[in-house]
This record gives sequence, structure tokens and C-alpha cells, in this order.
Amino acid sequence: MKKRILLLNGPNLNWLGKREPTIYGNVSLSSIEEKMTQLCKSKDCELICFQSNSEGGLIDFLQKEHTADYVIINAGAYTHTSVALRDCFASLTIPFIEVHISNVYQRENFRHTSYLSPLAQGCLIGLGVEGYILALYKVFSDLNIASL
Repeated sequence: MKKRILLLNGPNLNWLGKREPTIYGNVSLSSIEEKMTQLCKSKDCELICFQSNSEGGLIDFLQKEHTADYVIINAGAYTHTSVALRDCFASLTIPFIEVHISNVYQRENFRHTSYLSPLAQGCLIGLGVEGYILALYKVFSDLNIASL
């Protein structure tokens, strides 16, 4: 059976490539999703992409897709504010990797706390959009899909 990997992105990440390019770069979310989808196809696994500006939308999607094998998430600002999203991950058994494009520790103090990190398998922070690809390779390794 094909492995199913979820790629979740939170608020404002649909504006990647347009939003604050000095912080987030010029690559669009659709370009990231396309590249990751191709990598997954080459490993005969399925990538399911979802973005929402709504906290409830992310939670509803996770609960609906609770049988997935792994999650890569950039929760955006919900990383620092959403106890509800944290509780959703705590109630599921899906391993996940937290990704942030910018180095949150070089930014405002309120971005230094993540409600998700204590539950995550790992975190990739400040590596630009390449963090998504690195997270995917770690997922492949964890799921015994491919080795580096």
C-alpha cells in the first residue's frame, strides 16, 4: 500500500513568493508542492497538500486524514498561538516534522515559542524553502522509502 504523506501549511503561506520576499523568498507554495509531489511520485508514495488560513481548517483536515503515515507542517503563526492545533497532534498518532522558512529565533520574541515542537519528530528552521525538501527526505528515511 502506498505511503501517504500530508503537507500542511498555515495562514499566509498561500502568499509565498509575494509576501515579504526578504524573509520568505520568491518561491510560491504551488512550486514547493509541485516539487515535493514529483519527489513523492518517484518514490511511489502519495503527497496530499493542504493550506488553510483557518486554524479549524487545519484541524479538520488532520482529523479527516488521521490514517496518513506522516505530516510535514509549517503552521505559520499558529505555531506560536494554537493550543488547539497542538492538542490535535497530541490526540493523533501520526509523526510529524515542523518546518519554518525563516529563522524564528532571529525574529520577534513571540516567535521563539512553538506549541508543536515538543511533539514533533524534528524541526527544520531557517533553511528557506529547502527545509521542506529536507523534511521530505527525513520522512522517506523514517518510512523506509529511500535512504540518502
